[in-house]
Amino acid sequence: MGKRIISQARGHGSLTYQVRKKAYIYKIKYSMTDGEAEILDIIHSAAHTAPLSKIKVGKEIFYDPAFNGAVVGQKIQVGGLEIKDGNVLMLKDILPGTFIFNIEANPGDGGKMIRAGGSSAMVAKKLEHNKISVLMPNKKEIVVSGDCRATIGTIAGAGRTMKPFVKAGRMFYKMKARNKLWPRTSAVKMNAIDHPFGSGRGKRIKSKIAKRNAPPGARVGHIRPSRTGRAK
Repeated sequence: MGKRIISQARGHGSLTYQVRKKAYIYKIKYSMTDGEAEILDIIHSAAHTAPLSKIKVGKEIFYDPAFNGAVVGQKIQVGGLEIKDGNVLMLKDILPGTFIFNIEANPGDGGKMIRAGGSSAMVAKKLEHNKISVLMPNKKEIVVSGDCRATIGTIAGAGRTMKPFVKAGRMFYKMKARNKLWPRTSAVKMNAIDHPFGSGRGKRIKSKIAKRNAPPGARVGHIRPSRTGRAK
């Protein structure tokens, strides 16, 4: 009798395949209060690739990815018009050519885009009807409302990918915090009982086309193509 293949086990969920909840104790968002703010601390979060800055404005405390060059005790501005690293402004108040990060997709959602360590986007141009064009790191432009907020500067931690893991244990805990499957085993290297591609008898991978809307576990093999046959 066989057992669940890895894809099925991950889709079903278990103690092995679940996110480490305590890694997600810090929620990134923006304060609804404008005014002068202070960076209270720069902390490490297992769930994020960038260090987080703990910021206090008035009586409210919120967390934002730390910008490159941030120090504890530094004063920043939430709202206003000053273009300075760390300040949180509406996109309509930011000059074209300025680097930004933690951009809101909709006004007031707290920031959804550009939150990885070392990343940044750029305000490209201002459009009609209070729309702003933002140039993303992949060189594509997106259009968002001018009332959406963003932080000026570049996120800290740009050298994150340059540091080697050295040993498998560090990679294990990194993947564990993010609920990623690691190490990944090739399907053809498994036994026939453990995966549809298992054994292979000379690596002859069986042809199997999964449905596009198949649930986790049944979505194994080649994703259903939009068309078949040789292109003419």
